[in-house]
Order: sequence, then structure tokens, then C-alpha cells
Amino acid sequence: MKNKVYLTLGLAVGAAVALTLTLSSRVSIPRGAKAVSPFNREKYLGTWYEIARMDFKFEKGLDHVTATYSLMDDETIRVDNRGYNVKDQKWKQSIGKAKPAGAPSEGRLKVSFFGPFYAGYNVIAIDPEYRYALVAGNNLKYLWLLSRDKTMPEEIRESYLKQARALGYDTNQLVWTNQKS
Repeated sequence: MKNKVYLTLGLAVGAAVALTLTLSSRVSIPRGAKAVSPFNREKYLGTWYEIARMDFKFEKGLDHVTATYSLMDDETIRVDNRGYNVKDQKWKQSIGKAKPAGAPSEGRLKVSFFGPFYAGYNVIAIDPEYRYALVAGNNLKYLWLLSRDKTMPEEIRESYLKQARALGYDTNQLVWTNQKS
């Protein structure tokens, strides 16, 4: 009888852990947003400069933020995020991995910096030359304006901001990343 109780308890705990991992690793896209399609993963690889972001814990206080994407042997994408912490006067780096979150021809990825936990990374706008991108996270708490250069033309920036506002983003909350040397 005692073994049955332990077995039942063990199965319940295991199911709860599995459910927690599944729910915490769900990737989504904000309501009304649509990922870029067709999306060319190879053209997206390389270094991007962060122009603006919705601030969050892991990037708080960072300037000179870049994200570099490179293809790994197993076809996943290596994500190397770097930024300079002005207060601590030192560089901060986070290495993660990304995989397609939908069809490979869509700009939907799932990104992980912490083991089995993934978050949505949705390229919702990109120019034909892959020089400027608007990226949404799982929800309206995460948004990035990215550029291959340290600046972004005003007309592209305004177009991306308009698109973000139409989805419900409060663009007044964006942090404009200092990319000046």
C-alpha cells in the first residue's frame, strides 16, 4: 500500500514537472502579428545592432547591444548576445540557441538561453536586403528594432513603430540603445 502511494505521488510530481516545462517553453506570437514569409535563415545570420527594445531584466542597463547569429553543425542557430553594462563598466554576454518554431520558411524561431526553456522570437518585418528587422517576442512585453548598422533610417524606424503600435505595443516604453562609441 505504501509503495502505491509513493508511486502515485512520484507520477503526480513527474507530470507536474513535465507540464511546467511544457508551459514555460511554449512559444507564441502576439495576437495579430504575422511572421515574415518567406524567410531566408541564411540571409538573417550575422551581426545585428539593437536600435531599440522593450526593456527587460536581462538587458537592463546595457548599451552597445548586438546579436550575432551563426549556423551550428546540427542546423540550430547559435545566438550570441552582447552588451555593455554602463553601471558596472563591463561587457555582458549570453549564448543561446534558436530553432524554427514553425515552417522553416517563416520568420518564427524559438530561442533558449536556459536549457529546456524556449521563448518566441518572431521576425515580423524585414527589408528585402535583410538590413533592418522588427522582432516580436511571445507577447507585447518583448520587441526589438534591429539593424546591420549602428543606426536605422528614420522612415524605416517610423514604419516599424507604426506596425508595432498597430499590434498594441506601447512604443513610448522602448529603450533606445546607445550604439555610439
